[in-house]
Amino acid sequence: MQENQQAVFKSDGGEDVRQVQEYLHPNSEHLLDWFHVTMRLTVLQQQVKTLQTDRPEEGSASSKQIVSIKHLLWHGNVDEALDRIDTLLMDLDLIRRQSAPAEKLAAGISDLRTYIGNNRGSITNYGERYGQGETISTAFVESTINQVVSRRFVKKQQMRWTLRGAHLLLQTRTKVLNNELEDAFRRWFPRFRHKAQTDSLEQRAA
Repeated sequence: MQENQQAVFKSDGGEDVRQVQEYLHPNSEHLLDWFHVTMRLTVLQQQVKTLQTDRPEEGSASSKQIVSIKHLLWHGNVDEALDRIDTLLMDLDLIRRQSAPAEKLAAGISDLRTYIGNNRGSITNYGERYGQGETISTAFVESTINQVVSRRFVKKQQMRWTLRGAHLLLQTRTKVLNNELEDAFRRWFPRFRHKAQTDSLEQRAA
């Protein structure tokens, strides 16, 4: 990757991940992955269902608020979304001491507010980007990785991975991607073919 090459990083918003991205490409664009936003909102909607069983009226109102918050975030209206979250927190504060589900939901909403506040600079207009055919989520990547890894760890799998084997495979793959595998082999096996010999073979192949 060239230093002036435009790059867009999508992540879950974790500070440690963002630091790695900034180190790799200081001038890159950093976006909060929509998948991780919706995942948090989905958990809150599940908590709302419990509240609706306990207090139907407040639960229904909270559900509509969360839908509204999701809509605002989808269009990148962060300030309005935070105001709506604050309103919901105030509504829940009136009943949280009399309702365990409301207490749990309020804690989840508070965590969402912190999460959105910390990543407000990385939230974009997802609806607009999606309409232009741009990627807004890495969900398909995570799903594929989970499927492959889960399949490889199944006991019935003929070529089943072990934890140690998977760890070594990842190290090897990383060295391949970083063009470091051949140098590593030379350190491990001093008699491994010299680089000059390798360059000569590549020139002949070309």
